[in-house]
Amino acid sequence: MGLLSREAWAQRLGAFRASPSAYMAAPEGEDLGRDLLSDLRSEKLSEQTKVSMLALSLEYPAQLWPDAPAAEAAATSLLDTLVLLPPRPSALRRPLLLAATTALVTGGVLGPTSGASLRLLPLLLGLASGGDLGRGFGPSSEQRPLQATACECLRELESCKPGLLGGCLGLLRGLLGQEGPVAPVQPLSLLLALALRNTLVIQARVRASLQGLLTVRAPPPGGGPWNWTLAQEGDAHLQPQAPSWPAAEECGLSALEPSPEEARELRAAVAQLLDTSYLLTPVAQAQLLWLLGWALRGLRGQPPVLFKPQLVRLLGTAQLALLHAVLALKAAFGEALFTAQDEALLLRRLTLAAQHPALPLPAHLFYLHCLLSFPENCPLGPAGEEAAPLLLEPQLCRGLLPNLLHDPMALLARLHLLCLLCAEDEQKEEKGQAQSPCHYLQELLAGLQQRAALPGGPRALATLCFQASYLVALCLAGHHTVLAPLTHGLAQLYRARPALAPHFVDLLDRVAPELGEPLRVVLRQEVVSRPGGGEALRWHLQMLAKVADRDAQSATLGFLQAAAAHCTDWGLQQALLRVCRALLRAGVGGGLADLLQALARQLEDPDGRDHARLYYVLLSHLSGPKLGVALGPSLAAPALTSSLVAENQGFATALMVQEAPAPIRLSVGPQRAEGPVPVLQLQVEVLEPVYSLELRFRVEGQLYAPLGAVHVPCLCPGRPARPLLLPLQPRRPAPAQLDVRALYTKSTGLTCYTHLPPLPVKFADLFLPFPKPPEGARLGFFEELWDSCLPKGTESRLWCPLGPQGLEALVSRHLEPFVVVARPPTSYHIAIRLPPDSKLLLRLEAAQADGVPVVLRTDAWAVLPLVGDYLRGLSAAV
Repeated sequence: MGLLSREAWAQRLGAFRASPSAYMAAPEGEDLGRDLLSDLRSEKLSEQTKVSMLALSLEYPAQLWPDAPAAEAAATSLLDTLVLLPPRPSALRRPLLLAATTALVTGGVLGPTSGASLRLLPLLLGLASGGDLGRGFGPSSEQRPLQATACECLRELESCKPGLLGGCLGLLRGLLGQEGPVAPVQPLSLLLALALRNTLVIQARVRASLQGLLTVRAPPPGGGPWNWTLAQEGDAHLQPQAPSWPAAEECGLSALEPSPEEARELRAAVAQLLDTSYLLTPVAQAQLLWLLGWALRGLRGQPPVLFKPQLVRLLGTAQLALLHAVLALKAAFGEALFTAQDEALLLRRLTLAAQHPALPLPAHLFYLHCLLSFPENCPLGPAGEEAAPLLLEPQLCRGLLPNLLHDPMALLARLHLLCLLCAEDEQKEEKGQAQSPCHYLQELLAGLQQRAALPGGPRALATLCFQASYLVALCLAGHHTVLAPLTHGLAQLYRARPALAPHFVDLLDRVAPELGEPLRVVLRQEVVSRPGGGEALRWHLQMLAKVADRDAQSATLGFLQAAAAHCTDWGLQQALLRVCRALLRAGVGGGLADLLQALARQLEDPDGRDHARLYYVLLSHLSGPKLGVALGPSLAAPALTSSLVAENQGFATALMVQEAPAPIRLSVGPQRAEGPVPVLQLQVEVLEPVYSLELRFRVEGQLYAPLGAVHVPCLCPGRPARPLLLPLQPRRPAPAQLDVRALYTKSTGLTCYTHLPPLPVKFADLFLPFPKPPEGARLGFFEELWDSCLPKGTESRLWCPLGPQGLEALVSRHLEPFVVVARPPTSYHIAIRLPPDSKLLLRLEAAQADGVPVVLRTDAWAVLPLVGDYLRGLSAAV
């Protein structure tokens, strides 16, 4: 493909971003990467367009260069383009560096055998060190941004190949320590910290010393300063900022034994990074603390007191990222770095900050999470057990108690903290106090339950009530003084609003037996104490199916017998039978058999009667263990002497939609040029009987409006089937491919689905005729249409080759419905309507033996290439 214009590239990039996979699967996607690399060197495209092209290579490198050879070639081409840039300021240098780095990393070709890697690494290191690389790398005003970008690229390479820059530690330390603006401090500090962390971890794994890596300021002779050996040892990707640090034994740092000189140099390097950290942005400072904390955790001879000056500065910070990093350091080093006074100060700081009235909700939730997960110096209880911090007194948290006016997320977080305080409060035997946390918790739960019980209240209020109940049950599972009022309150909530039965079922599935068993008992009592009818019957049956067991059999069966008279529709009958099934699995006997016999006689729905009869047969013929297996939810049950299990498995299979090979052949029939919209005429053939066939069609992109499904009741092989009509609604006149899926039922009763080959919609399938004018007015009608195309439309001329049968045969075969004026055999005026609202007019005059000149007019510029291809293909189709 030749050089594309700015508009063409904008359209091409937009089409790619709309659906990258579909675009790359199309023919125009094959050369996208090659065209992008070629046009980057064109002087006819603006830098803005080229930056957009490079942005695409940064976002979708795997799609543009899917294999290693393509990625290697792309990186080489990008580096060549970078070298060829003129010495004037350019916005392309930094994107080119980033694109070359991205191509090497995503292509998996970064290594000592890659020519592009051996070109890129010295270039990046030279730019990062501020060396003079020649006039091709722009004026001095562009050097600092280039240095920062080079550091970012090196950091990306070090992240992907941990240990790669192990030989550059001394050089990077020297750059960071030089006076004057040699290199940007932030990217260089983060690069050095990452390289230092990776080198320490890898050297500890191989049980090797630092070998003077921190002091060597010049690259070793031959091969450059990059250490491919270390990079091979560090194949496991070490995340720059992990959610939690591994133990020192897991990362092996305790095995590293630096010499006194190496330990001194390491402390100097860490101190150098910490001393310049105040120049970094808050997020960068937090990442630097993460990296250095990981590097020093568990390392012998490296006291964490190095971080102490930073803590003095950061304990009062308002930046959440820095506060998070401080808490991570506290979790890592504990009392070795934080005194009891530091801990109390930090805890008070978090508590007061969380109570600030102008705090945004995300920041408020962050502070509450820090309090709930506060890393204490000397926690009590086993590791992993939730507990409130020892120094967190109820008086200090009085402003953090939840109330009904809080946002739901904030209320749940504050409730979590209140639950932890209640656990300690009960241990201290303060439950007799009127203002104790437990008393406040009970009042809060009562308020939540009252709001949830409001008739027709918002579902969000009910959901919040059950979320709070679950949280209390989770945190206070062994505290009877809290769970007993909670159980009583939930029973009252169900009594007031039975429609919340699905929420109760979900809660029972999730809570521990400490709350679940008492709640089952009270809910069963609430249900069976009601009369068997009413609007809430379906909710009562749903609840009873969850809580029914061998206890209170007579009351349960009495409720079901009374409810059976009110179960008049299929849904209620199925709900009643689900309760019977639950009683069967629980081992309920005698009275249930009488109920099932009665249901088998009196239920109106035959499906319900059959189920009742089946359950009665199972109860009469199977023992308890076999009955439990037969009614169990798993299809992987052991084989039984009864055939009921196999029958049940076959029934479940029959209810599932199966994927099957396509017994259907679908093709496009003759064109129907009539009606207000184009209609595709489909011919369908089947290889076996097919019932309830549903054909679903979909078009990629936005070319067509959504297409409706086509339904056929029955198709049999050998019988001619009527053509199926599929109306099309193009949003613009263009050919397309229809993705076709079929859903049908086989003669065996199984429901199947399958993918059919795509159907092409040709440009000519969209042609529609204009209404026929009176016989004497046809020429005037055509001339009026012809004049209306300009000046907004366009006119074009082309040569249409003719086959051996001539123009008259060509028109009669392909264009007959659209002819307005005919002077056979040499002249035809043709008017075609293109949906949704365009027109195409053709003048075929002065036909010759080998072809005919065509003058066309249209008000849709985009159809010109399609019209040309269509007319040139007519002679071959005759």
